[in-house]
Parts: sequence; structure tokens; C-alpha cells
Amino acid sequence: MKSICIVTTMWSSINNWIKPFLNEYNENDIKVTIVCNMDESYEAELKEQFPFVNTYPIAFPRGISVMGSVKSVLTLKKFLKKNSFDLIQYSTPNASIYSSLASKMAKVPVRLYCQWGMVYVTMHGIKRKVFKMLEKMVCRFSTNIQPDSVGNLEFCRKEGFYNEEKSEVIWCGSAKGLDLTAFDVTKKESYSREIRQKYDIPADAPVVGFVGRLGREKGCHELFDAFKTLKKDFPAAKLLFVGPIEKEETMAPEMLEYFKTCDDIIKTDRVTNVERFISAMDVFVLPSYREGFGMSVVEAAAMEVPVIVTKYPGPSSAMIDGVNGYTIDIGNADSIVDKVSYLLNNPEKAAELGKNGRKYVEESYDQRVFKQKYMENRLKLLRQAEEKK
Repeated sequence: MKSICIVTTMWSSINNWIKPFLNEYNENDIKVTIVCNMDESYEAELKEQFPFVNTYPIAFPRGISVMGSVKSVLTLKKFLKKNSFDLIQYSTPNASIYSSLASKMAKVPVRLYCQWGMVYVTMHGIKRKVFKMLEKMVCRFSTNIQPDSVGNLEFCRKEGFYNEEKSEVIWCGSAKGLDLTAFDVTKKESYSREIRQKYDIPADAPVVGFVGRLGREKGCHELFDAFKTLKKDFPAAKLLFVGPIEKEETMAPEMLEYFKTCDDIIKTDRVTNVERFISAMDVFVLPSYREGFGMSVVEAAAMEVPVIVTKYPGPSSAMIDGVNGYTIDIGNADSIVDKVSYLLNNPEKAAELGKNGRKYVEESYDQRVFKQKYMENRLKLLRQAEEKK
């Protein structure tokens, strides 16, 4: 039986990105061990749900900790050497740094870096240089790299992080595809009514939507600036802000105050049924400064909502400019105003882009197809591991 070790910093990443494939591994007789920062209750829950999965908790430090990082690398190296895995897969910044070093020292045959975003791109000065150097180090110590978007793949190749031989994107991109049975567009109208009634949004009120956490790098400054301007021409407009209120310290005080006090900004916090909230939106906006991919863009398109995203490689790879939405420059609130105004004033065009988006998602991100291509890739990598032994 082939064996694979999957490493992330926190257990939440296992829930989001790894669980959809665990049964697939089992069906292909691949032994899986999950390593992350998990407590006893989560470990028990995971084993109850997937009894064939092995677990190994490591208290990975978050942020920068020299002693904690050294300890994590040495602990992980010892564990990897003891278990002789054929393949190790790692993602999220800290776990990727520790895993790339430890697995290189432990001589794991295939070291797969799932590059789902790069933190250095929004940094400046010496901090940017240091984190860019760390990103290059992870790529150098990895035998294979898989970004979750074609845009980031091309960007990193141009930047010299890796060559074509050791890098690829699975299918059309993303980390797991989209479950189209959950994003059932035939229920869009009923979902929309439900959410509008829940938050007292009039049926004819324009709704601009956002999915993600609060934070400057998510483009929230530009989003709120644009919404202020939009309210002049669309006084009944609402901003449906779907996501957790985090990273408040990155926001300018006046912007944070506006967000918290504006009654027309509806704050939902984190939700588990995002498809219902997206259905209530007339236009979806993701003005982020960086994203590994931009799954929320695909989710919006799946519910036939036109999208507006920044020209960053990740999110712009999750849509087709002019077909199911529009791209805008990073940090430009005026562009948001222009594109949102156009779509609100041209509902037929918005509907056309929405229908194009659903078709695009069905052809490019169906999770059933993605799972098949994902497992074909993992079996190929395990064959490479056998050849290297």
C-alpha cells in the first residue's frame, strides 16, 4: 500500500481542502496520514468520520518563532523518517516551510507543494524580501509544485520560482473544484427571497456582494469607498458582506468605523451555506490584492451572478473577462463604481454574464471531474516515487 502524508498548519485547512479527497484515497488503497495543529476533540472527530486515516498532531507555531520553527522541523523530520512515506503534500505558509525542509532532510521521494497563495506579494521592504526568499526556498526543496490557478503558475514561472518540468495545475485550477449539487442554480430565486427577508432587504433593492474576511489586502478600503459613491446613484443599495470580521488592525480607522456603523452594510459573519447568500446578490465584487485562486468567484458564477475581480493572477483566473464579468485594477475604487453601475443599469447584460458564468463553472470546475483528475495526478506522483526508490 502506498502512503502519503498531508501537512497543513491548522486543522481548518483540512476541513476546507483535504476532506473532499479522503474517501478517494481510501478507494485507491492509499494510506493517508494527516499532520497539523489539532486538539484531541478534532482528532477524535476526524477519525470517527474517516477511520482509515492516521493522524499526528504537531503544535506548529503561527507567525514568526525561531525556536518553534526549529522544533517543528526536527519533530517532523523524525516522524517522516520513521514512517517512510512515498509522498508528502503540504500547503499553508508555515507548514510548507517546515515540511519542505523536513521532508528534504528525511529524503521523502516526492515532495509536493500545493501553492495556494503567496503571502509576500502584499508586503513591502525587507519583510517582502525575506518572505519572497522563503517562498523560493520552499519551491526549491519541493520536487513538485501545484499552484491552484493558471495565473499564479505563469507568474511564478516568470519570477523564476520553478520551471515547467516541476510545476502544473490540475485541470482548470482550484484546490478542490465545486460541488454543483450544493450550488443548485434552480434554487436561486428561493434562496434570494430567503436571505432578503432575513435581513429586511427590499425585493427591488440593488445588492452588491462580497465573500471573504475583513482586511485591507482583501480590497475592503476600495470596496467601502466604492459603496459610498454608489449610494449616491443607488440610494437603496445594500452591501452584503459575507465573512468573518478579522484583521481589523489592517484597516484605516475611518474605514473600519464606516464598515461598523453603516446600516446598509449587512454583516453576516462566517456562514456554511454561502450559496444562499450569493443568490441574493446582483453583482459580486472581489477587489483583493492577492488570492491563490479565488474560489468565491467560481461560487458566485455558479449561482449566475456576474463578477468583478481584480487583475491579480489568482482571482482573474477564476473567470473570463467580458464573458461572465469584468476585471479591474488593484486599488481602484472608481473602477468598482464604474463596473457595478454599468451592471445595475443594464440588468439584461448582467443576466447574460450570469448565465455565461454558470456554463463556465459547469465546464471547468465540476468537483466530480476535478476529483477524478486529482486522483489521476496523485497516482502519477506515487509512480514517480516508486521510480525514485
